[in-house]
Amino acid sequence: MNEAIKIRWGWLKFMYAYTVITAGGIGLGMIVLPGQMQSLLGWPAEESITFGLAASIFLAVGFVSIFGLRSPLKFVPVLFLQLLYKLVWYVGVILPWLVSGRFPSYAIATVLFWLTFIVGDLIAIPFPYLFAKEI
Repeated sequence: MNEAIKIRWGWLKFMYAYTVITAGGIGLGMIVLPGQMQSLLGWPAEESITFGLAASIFLAVGFVSIFGLRSPLKFVPVLFLQLLYKLVWYVGVILPWLVSGRFPSYAIATVLFWLTFIVGDLIAIPFPYLFAKEI
């Protein structure tokens, strides 16, 4: 590995722990107690397959992030995937809602919460390492 690449070890481990606790916890709650989680998060009733798919993704990312605590660089693509799907959600879902004036009030907390992941991932991910040709 190129020694000039700066790795923010503390941020990496924090983002893995944050993902394990929050995404993993929310995903598990959505699978085990879907009605209660929808009520807690202020989300409207969803089509169960889509809701279950989102729950499974959150839980899987949370679970894999456990391994990131042990080997932070090896699992950086997990944080990158998390960053990408949240950015796609902002651009493909939230931005059109805002532009059309149909932004639902129940989404405010989720939008702000996901923003914490985007900011944290942007700080934590060592992009030069991630995109290096040789490691």
